[in-house]
Amino acid sequence: MLRLKHVFAVFAAGLFLFALAPTVASGSPARSSEAGVLAAVNAARVSRGLHALRLDLTLRSAARSHSSDMLRRNYFAHGAFPTRMASFHVRGRMAGENLAWGSGQYGQAGTIIAEWLASPEHRANLLSSSFSRIGIGVARGSFLGTAGATIVTADFAG
Repeated sequence: MLRLKHVFAVFAAGLFLFALAPTVASGSPARSSEAGVLAAVNAARVSRGLHALRLDLTLRSAARSHSSDMLRRNYFAHGAFPTRMASFHVRGRMAGENLAWGSGQYGQAGTIIAEWLASPEHRANLLSSSFSRIGIGVARGSFLGTAGATIVTADFAG
């Protein structure tokens, strides 16, 4: 009987850890926001008959680095985009980038995608059939005098 209780206790502990896995795996709120932006980007594309973009880890590293740099240095700009893509060894015949920042509802994925779709330049990147890959980087903090800001970089390549 003691052995059965031990097996049950180990099983229950394993089940408890398994139940926590999605919370641990999702990491910080910024990382879950990246998944939300990716889902919203792909929903916008698929609803318009385009293929979904696949997450590219190299592009994600470049995007995360840029969002973090903008937050740390308190600026909002593309900067030397071609140089940054080269420094991360991004490959492809085309590359593009969308940026956004906001707080509250303006920092949420749905609002960001709606704003990008309303802007001809951002819409062109978002809906380009030439792009097949995306990397998204989200950083959060005080930014340009706004507490709780969300900064988003989306890097595209094809």
